[in-house]
Amino acid sequence: MAERNDLKVWVVEALRQLGGAGTIVQVCQRVWQMHESELRASGDLFFTWQYDIRWAAQYLRNVGVLVAVDNSRTKDWSLSSVGRAIELDEIFAPSSRAGSKRR
Repeated sequence: MAERNDLKVWVVEALRQLGGAGTIVQVCQRVWQMHESELRASGDLFFTWQYDIRWAAQYLRNVGVLVAVDNSRTKDWSLSSVGRAIELDEIFAPSSRAGSKRR
């Protein structure tokens, strides 16, 4: 069953498949294509995942995996150089490059 934290990895996966950047609609479409069955089986997350994916993107911006978008709702989400290189399992690891920027 998918959990909210899984969305962080799924955002990075989707952006990598999109060539490193994409609109929120493109990212959500890609996540749905790759993880529909997991989302459908995820209980309450099924009803909130499109809100929660924005939370995941903000987290990824805060730790340097995504490029900051200056509070714009129209700019594409983009992977930073860290986001392009980081191993997906490092997104949750306390000693990861992403984790080292946590407040």
